[in-house]
Amino acid sequence: MLVRHRGREPFVSPAATVAPGAILSGDVVVEAGARIMHGAVLTAEDGEVRIGAETVVLEHAVIRGRSGHPAVIGSHVMIGPHAHVNGASIADDAFIATGASVFPGAVVGEGAEVRINAVVHVNTVLAPGLVVPIGWVAVGSPAQLFSPDRHDEIWAVQRTLDFPGTVYGVAREDGTAEILRRQSAFYAAHDDDVIVDEAD
Repeated sequence: MLVRHRGREPFVSPAATVAPGAILSGDVVVEAGARIMHGAVLTAEDGEVRIGAETVVLEHAVIRGRSGHPAVIGSHVMIGPHAHVNGASIADDAFIATGASVFPGAVVGEGAEVRINAVVHVNTVLAPGLVVPIGWVAVGSPAQLFSPDRHDEIWAVQRTLDFPGTVYGVAREDGTAEILRRQSAFYAAHDDDVIVDEAD
């Protein structure tokens, strides 16, 4: 399904595939040879989403572009089922595995791999070819890799990366209620969405 959002419509190359049940919303561009599979959601909230040539976005993946944090996916990239790429840049030939999460401001270098259920935190930079092991956490610029049980070490780096400011545009001390008040108002823009095309 193609959806006009905030006055912008998706563009899909005639040589690309969008499977029935996938949703492309707003300023989304899908280049030739790319394949967007069933249940995937590509949503340009108030920032663009770009999918490079011959990239494959598998079932139920979510790719989200935000102002100041577009989601730019290179060519020959695999985005696995249930993966989440939010306002990040993924270089050519990278691999984002099933259930992996890549957060705003992150950069995944050429040929890097983010394996099953791994996390790349906000404003983290993965060098080309770097591998984030299954379930591990990458944090910092350049990225440091931690097993998930090393929470204190992860937090020591993560707290300097300003997750609330990067993702929600608020200070940490503003608290959850302020974050959700702003997010509720922000997502109300979908009230004006218009379906422009539905897959057969």
